[in-house]
Amino acid sequence: MEKFNQLCLSLSKSVTWSYSTSFTLGIRTLHKRFHNPIYAIYGFVRVADEIVDTFHDFDKKDLLFRFREETWHAIDEKISTNPILHSFQMMVHKYNIDRELIIAFLNSMEMDLYNNTYNSHNYNEYIFGSAEVVGLMCLKVFVEGNESEYQRLKEPARRLGAAFQKVNFLRDMKSDFKERGRVYFPLVDFNFFNDNMKKEIEADILEDYKEAYKGIVNLPADARFGVYVAYIYYKALLQKIMNLPAISICNERIRVPNKQKFALLCASWFRFRLNIL
Repeated sequence: MEKFNQLCLSLSKSVTWSYSTSFTLGIRTLHKRFHNPIYAIYGFVRVADEIVDTFHDFDKKDLLFRFREETWHAIDEKISTNPILHSFQMMVHKYNIDRELIIAFLNSMEMDLYNNTYNSHNYNEYIFGSAEVVGLMCLKVFVEGNESEYQRLKEPARRLGAAFQKVNFLRDMKSDFKERGRVYFPLVDFNFFNDNMKKEIEADILEDYKEAYKGIVNLPADARFGVYVAYIYYKALLQKIMNLPAISICNERIRVPNKQKFALLCASWFRFRLNIL
């Protein structure tokens, strides 16, 4: 069984490496004991996201329904022949990840099957399920069973997840609309997206970042640097977006070059070592 467990964890790691260089670099700067748990969480959320975002030639509704059912079977039976789900269920049990977080995540994935535009209510519901709960799952890993620490850091973890997701929405605005017909921001028409709308969204994200930072500096030491690196990467991406007009966001996908990521990693390391995060 141990050999199968390790195989499944290695596949979750491969999924993470294939889909997100930024997230992978962030994970690699965590203490080694956190690597597999976070790879397992990311692998799970990535596969679900791919079902609703890219499997256009298949019955996405049926695939997501089966993925949901298989998730619960894996968790209840503590085993799955689906390597990604097997990895995930191991971490659900090891770190006592709340079932309600998983339900909220899968509900948000289902929303992507039906919703092309969002109002304030379902926007907030979607953000919570698609991003904030992922931050909370990771926090469960980082506090390693310390419930009082989990409760203390819960709100900043939610705000960091929300900030990351909103930056993703800005970065992916073109592909979300042109490939999937979606606009996540409430009351925003892609065809009339302007600088004032963009500035309002950016101000909201900056507030999320401000609150998230308070939690990052209070994370357990073995998790703090890795989360800080992810925070810095996304902050750099937001800054690049802020420096561009709205029309650019509608016509291109903004990226942070790998050379800049490496420079940010080095600068973050020195700040961490000098205890001046």
